[in-house]
Amino acid sequence: MGFYSEYLDKHLNFDQITQERKKHLKRISRIRGDRDMLVYASDLTKGNAAISIDYSDLLPFQDQLANLKGNSIDIILETPGGFAEVVEDLVKLVRNKYEKVGIIIPGYAKSAGTIFAMAGDEILMGPMSALGPIDAQIIANNKRFSAEAFLEGLEKIKKEVIKEGKLNPAYIPILQNISPGEIQHCENAQNFSKKLVTDWLSKYKFKYWDKHGSTSKPVTDKEKGKRANEIAATLGRQSKWLTHGRSIKIEDFEEMRLKITDYSAQKELNEAILRYYTLLRMSFETNIYKIFETVESQIYRFAVAPGQRPPEGKPKKVAEINFECPKCKEKFLIQANLENNIPLRRDRIPYPIDNDVLKCPNCGGESNISNIRLQIEAQSGKKIVK
Repeated sequence: MGFYSEYLDKHLNFDQITQERKKHLKRISRIRGDRDMLVYASDLTKGNAAISIDYSDLLPFQDQLANLKGNSIDIILETPGGFAEVVEDLVKLVRNKYEKVGIIIPGYAKSAGTIFAMAGDEILMGPMSALGPIDAQIIANNKRFSAEAFLEGLEKIKKEVIKEGKLNPAYIPILQNISPGEIQHCENAQNFSKKLVTDWLSKYKFKYWDKHGSTSKPVTDKEKGKRANEIAATLGRQSKWLTHGRSIKIEDFEEMRLKITDYSAQKELNEAILRYYTLLRMSFETNIYKIFETVESQIYRFAVAPGQRPPEGKPKKVAEINFECPKCKEKFLIQANLENNIPLRRDRIPYPIDNDVLKCPNCGGESNISNIRLQIEAQSGKKIVK
């Protein structure tokens, strides 16, 4: 049985999921030599929420970092990407405090997340892990496109003009809508991503690379810079990866001659990371879309559905859920008590606390609504009780 099935069968409430998640985060720390642990994770499935790396992440990231007192740190990273400028600031916060930094990727860390990963002395990945291309993404005129692809397209037109001795009229309306400033912006964005990766690989990832394996000759700073520049160029080459969402795996980095630690080769560490990641994903089966946490503390960000308001004033004693039976489409209200001895209100159905399986009073169809319980408990900070 897989870990996900195991935890589903246990019918854990949100508090139990949190406790179990923390337990395995602490376990990872112990296996890794009692290193500090910091988690910076987004739910990649909640595209309507602010899941990308942005400026609002600096405060909670720094807040959780301030809770840590060790000499070395592992950062568990799960992100679709975001602003490389923010990544630069986040890395400075970490590197001003720690000499040794490991970046653990149990799932996805794409785009700017990949840039972040390149700031680690050690990058840990498993068979499920994936980084991604770092070609800068530009938003202009309500369109999102790759800076690298944009520049390659212009270069293609330039070469065609030189070869043919004239400009194809089909390109005229396209070029008329492009300003020199936009071209420079694309070049700057692309160069910035590559520069961060080159600098961080040279300074941090290659810090302990002192001898060539085949000859035992010393590795020079120039050689480190050259290797780092080659890797950065490869990661930023849109023509190689074809799509910005492409997954770059351990074997791809081996081809680039970048050493990645395969944590799946270490049985106990592999289990601890996979259990933690499973529980992290289960925590996201609520309206939480971003988690910043250490072994002892955490900050959650919640998504609010359109037309809803965040909870205000005193904590509620009762949560009411509008539910539609997927079988007969009958709609009714479920009452979930957050405190003991709350009477069932008129025209309400009690939450099935024993097994999370709701039986429709109209057709008898059964629905597992455990995800609803997790959402209520996550946001209220209380358990549903009878």
